[in-house]
Amino acid sequence: MIAFFGAGTVVMASCSRIVFAMARDGRFPAHRLMRRVDPRTHTPIPATILIFVMGVALMVALPGDALLQLITASTIIPALVYGATIVLYLAVRRRLDRNKGAFDLGRFELPVAICALVWTVASLVMLVSPSEALVPSLIVVGLIVAGGLFFAGLLLFNRQALESEPGMPVSSGTDGG
Repeated sequence: MIAFFGAGTVVMASCSRIVFAMARDGRFPAHRLMRRVDPRTHTPIPATILIFVMGVALMVALPGDALLQLITASTIIPALVYGATIVLYLAVRRRLDRNKGAFDLGRFELPVAICALVWTVASLVMLVSPSEALVPSLIVVGLIVAGGLFFAGLLLFNRQALESEPGMPVSSGTDGG
């Protein structure tokens, strides 16, 4: 029970932090509300309440098996993110700056990156190959499609939010600066 409570607290904190960060950068629906921080506690109260309400709604609305499907889907998503990060790294690694004295794998860089990609692909195959993984896989595909549509919406209707670096304030004026 303590482990579940701890895991739930971590998930709620990280999700509310993601909502706040995206809202701060103007990349979340209702971003003006979700980026607010309580002056006394310095915490993103609206973002935290949103995540809490969504979590409670999911627990109440979904039967036990559906919640299990969501939990299974949540194991597929990190593997996809890790795999995408490795592929992106492999694509741009030659163009990255090398800082003197920084951690460097030297000649083992490419073999380690390839092994990490093979491991991630093997993990994904194991996660999605059982017949019980069909619904979680469809959930993940649905989330990717929804994320793609949201990104397309930003490209079409709020491109300015995508043209600023994360963490930098988004200019609200139309004067180009």
